[in-house]
Amino acid sequence: MAVARYIVDDVDAALDFYTEVLGFELVQRWGPPFASIGKGDQQLWISGPGTSARKAMPGGEEPTPGGWNRIVVEVEDLEAVVAQLRERGATFRNEPLEGPGGTQVLIEDPSGNPIEVFQPGS
Repeated sequence: MAVARYIVDDVDAALDFYTEVLGFELVQRWGPPFASIGKGDQQLWISGPGTSARKAMPGGEEPTPGGWNRIVVEVEDLEAVVAQLRERGATFRNEPLEGPGGTQVLIEDPSGNPIEVFQPGS
């Protein structure tokens, strides 16, 4: 199993987003600044302010949300998930794009971390 970690600004907002919209389940909660969630064989660690993952690097750079590396959440019906995301006011980086393996769209969690929602081709 691979685990990804996302730096977030608000763990509660991230938990709501991932569990209510993308179908993740809470695995563990270690106080206000950290949660571990899972979906199938995917696991995601959500690190908010106050966790070791948010501490400044030796050069002074501080870990922040965002970037382009991303987790991929596979869905059966991308159109239905996109509609639900729009109803919730999700931030989209693009419109759904079709490629050789299926269709994808990039969204952001409440802290601006990218998520690829992907429906495999038939």
